[in-house]
Amino acid sequence: MSEYGLSDVSVVMGSYNEAEAIGPVLDDIEAATDGKADVVVVDSSTDGTADIARGHGATVIEQEPQGYGIAVREALLSATNAVRITTDCDGTYPMERIPDFLDLLNDGYDVVSGDRLYHGADTMPTMNRYGNHAFAALASALLGERVHDVTTGMRAYRADLVEEITWTENTGLSAELLLRPVMRDYDVREEPIAYDERLGETKLDPFTGGAEIAKSIVKVCLDERRRYRSLLR
Repeated sequence: MSEYGLSDVSVVMGSYNEAEAIGPVLDDIEAATDGKADVVVVDSSTDGTADIARGHGATVIEQEPQGYGIAVREALLSATNAVRITTDCDGTYPMERIPDFLDLLNDGYDVVSGDRLYHGADTMPTMNRYGNHAFAALASALLGERVHDVTTGMRAYRADLVEEITWTENTGLSAELLLRPVMRDYDVREEPIAYDERLGETKLDPFTGGAEIAKSIVKVCLDERRRYRSLLR
């Protein structure tokens, strides 16, 4: 297997009215990758986010607002490089860790998942932090093994994994992007990362969004169990 370099990376994200945040995020990506990584943004904004992203050299795919997962899935599958790294465009994730994630893929992992909760995630709103611990506990119980941060937005994947799996969830896509690889026995590494306060306003309602994420966790785990049983027949 050939070793991946920064020029093999596509950083992908969905965006919705993130004009305040996306410029600094793209600057951080450029600094972390020496300008070698491609950036794909799927945008549904009305506030000029797309123009800012294009001005930073990103490939922008515009679509009608359909939700987080649909945008991120489109970005993941539209990217063409051998490594796909997801992030959010709100300034919460440490783009300077991209080279570390790439090194871990070169060590043999199929997925590197940023664990925000390892260091406490004190900058995360309290309700969100407790909710994320609850999601991890629910997923761990259904999986039969411990996972720590199932809704993180920063992960690195080998492109063949991304393209092999059929992704079905929308609000719960972030959980699905971890759970299906884990249940299919890919080599997954949860890597502790720092987590910062977001720039701009959150778009996710913690109650309705949280319920949808919990439902996705249950649905995906049951789907994967059924898939495994069908392979044994």
